[in-house]
Amino acid sequence: MKKFLKSAVLLASASVLLFGCGEKEDPNTIVFWNPLTGDDGAYMDQMVKDYNATEPEYPVKSVITSDMYTKIYTVMNSGKDIPDLTLIHADRVPGFVKSGMLEDMEAVLDAKPDISEGNYLPQAWSAGTVDGTQYTIPLDIHSNAMYYNIDKLEQYGATSFLDDNVVTIDEMLSLKGKLDEGDYVVNNALLSWVVLGQIVNQGGDIQKDGAPTVNTPEMKNALEKIKEVVDAGLMTPNGEDGYLMFQSGNVLFSTDGTWTSTAHDAVEGLNYGVTNIYSVTPDKFTNRASSHLFSMLSNEARTDEKEQGIADFLEYIRQNSMEWAKAGQIVASKDVIEDPEFKNYKQSFFTADETEIESLYIFTYEHYPYVEEALNTYGLDIIYGNITVDEGLATMQKFVEDKVAENTK
Repeated sequence: MKKFLKSAVLLASASVLLFGCGEKEDPNTIVFWNPLTGDDGAYMDQMVKDYNATEPEYPVKSVITSDMYTKIYTVMNSGKDIPDLTLIHADRVPGFVKSGMLEDMEAVLDAKPDISEGNYLPQAWSAGTVDGTQYTIPLDIHSNAMYYNIDKLEQYGATSFLDDNVVTIDEMLSLKGKLDEGDYVVNNALLSWVVLGQIVNQGGDIQKDGAPTVNTPEMKNALEKIKEVVDAGLMTPNGEDGYLMFQSGNVLFSTDGTWTSTAHDAVEGLNYGVTNIYSVTPDKFTNRASSHLFSMLSNEARTDEKEQGIADFLEYIRQNSMEWAKAGQIVASKDVIEDPEFKNYKQSFFTADETEIESLYIFTYEHYPYVEEALNTYGLDIIYGNITVDEGLATMQKFVEDKVAENTK
């Protein structure tokens, strides 16, 4: 494991200050690291507080940890200050398992039979399954979402776009030349996620036999179709905040995330709804998603009794995570999403039926982060014409291949 981690550890600054270094934790306290540095951290802290109010034998100490993954690599290499419980993203699971960094959840599953595959959204559960072994327990699915301005759709006679829950690029292009000055059909928020959804819509993938595949016909078509929207003057200009332009009432569709519904709710007078991400095809839609997953880093010092305490906490969360819905997240527990109260939250749209649930696509490719980084680095330049599509595809392919080579030496 240390050999595998060597390159990752070198990325960590020698001056990194780890929470808890030099401190003595109560041995009966479950130290829980999470990367929730935004508003969602407050909702997690509240759930932990509510759990601790039940006076468990092993209370939980929530530690919001910036730059968490760098710190994880560091403590795993040193073998000191390893947290008892962590909240990681789905795309981290394959690499962590490959390097021996995760302990399986068998003790938790044995202790709490209701923590089982059938009680969670399927793709959130399977994101933590590697070679038939369960390494994580899901908290949520957080997904790409497309918000729409109801008043603007009515103004431009475009409400019919929503009739089949699939807004197509061709439908958006039909508004060319029909918008008032300063209005746009769609913004470029979370563009990389939108593009990744289009890859799935076309039956493509971002890897083949473990090797990254970015320069593909599916990626090219996705970028070219989105570029058509830009060239038609229908996408918010590059460099401008299309997210805020949507909140200001100048954009029909905003392609951000489920969690941003809380911010949209705070905008007075914004009459909006939510639907699926637009598609290059009229018969399929995909909402790129990920999942926050509870995991236990490999640690010989963690006692069997503390693992039982972790099981108690995770069973509590399974039954009592409606608070997490307030953060705009699609809660993974069926106990929660099947509760009528969940329908009060915008993101319940994505669990309304099996078709919607199936549209939530979680990438678990080991090198997924590099693919997303490549899209974030070059995607806007491609669709706004700063570089050609072919040049951009070749550059992205090399970018990802170089990253893979650099980090697997």
